[in-house]
Amino acid sequence: MIDFRFLCAPVVGILIFGVSVCFASESNDPSPERPAVIVVVGAAGSPEYGAQFVKWARLWEQACSKGGAKFAAIGLDEVQNPDDLTTLQQMLAGESQETAAALWLVLIGHGTFDGRTAKFNLRGPDLAADDLAEWLKPVIRPLLVINTASSSAPFLSILSGPERVIITATKSGYEQNYTRFGEYLAGAIAEPKADLDKDGQTSLLEAFLTASNRVNEFYLGAGRLITEYALLDDNGDGLGTRADWFRGVRPVQKAEDGAVLDGYRAHQFHLVHSEAENKMPPELRAKRDRLELEVINLRDSKDKFSEEEYFSRLENMLYDIAQIYEQADQTEDSIE
Repeated sequence: MIDFRFLCAPVVGILIFGVSVCFASESNDPSPERPAVIVVVGAAGSPEYGAQFVKWARLWEQACSKGGAKFAAIGLDEVQNPDDLTTLQQMLAGESQETAAALWLVLIGHGTFDGRTAKFNLRGPDLAADDLAEWLKPVIRPLLVINTASSSAPFLSILSGPERVIITATKSGYEQNYTRFGEYLAGAIAEPKADLDKDGQTSLLEAFLTASNRVNEFYLGAGRLITEYALLDDNGDGLGTRADWFRGVRPVQKAEDGAVLDGYRAHQFHLVHSEAENKMPPELRAKRDRLELEVINLRDSKDKFSEEEYFSRLENMLYDIAQIYEQADQTEDSIE
């Protein structure tokens, strides 16, 4: 959430097919529609990696439990029929219904790239980026795909699109070494210390920035050359932005062709909401998020308007946002 309330004051005063599923219920979110998180643990390659991947998957499960999101994992149980690739396809088909609740897909493991095709290594047939893109076409809901594997960058350009946040652990398919980004992201997704703007909740953007910084700290501390640079795309241009292009939670690099900058939409997704955010009805939250993006876009195009027109537009938007918070407070009072 991007908190604009201080600016408004002057204006207005699944266990199937070998898939383990957990439906968490700790959240007080009044919405009957909860986000769904599918974590896919790929082929480990060695027991050492396997133990690490399971640990990261459990961190995602804990975050879902704390935030009241639906959690499903593929690759943690014994290999069954059908294989993991088919199971993933079936599960995505089951989540393709139109809803305002976000669908998170997290890939944990190793990846490959032969110069043409990027794949995520599964037990059995591997997952190609192009196949995943086809399976996701029917999904009519906010979609977040996080590929924490090596050689994952080509997934970003192939999957990028409207209402999507795509994160990859690498900036190139040729970054083929084992990646640590997945470990740090799993640890940060519900960590209070990763709440960079101090609004009481950690957004996907904040977790991305925190994890990227911890990756850098690891390599620098070990005196090693950095071999992975994570990317985030949420404006649909398929280019992606690195963490070092941000100052705090705000992007400071300009996107090509004047595209909307990355990061703003990712900052509106949280697995664990703050108490105040949990009390806001989902329809008001969606409206608030839309208006916040309009404010940000206005700010980024400020030089296109006269000062009077800019502040007039800004005041109207902030007034509308303040009205949403008033409605949320009234809704809470009526429930109590």
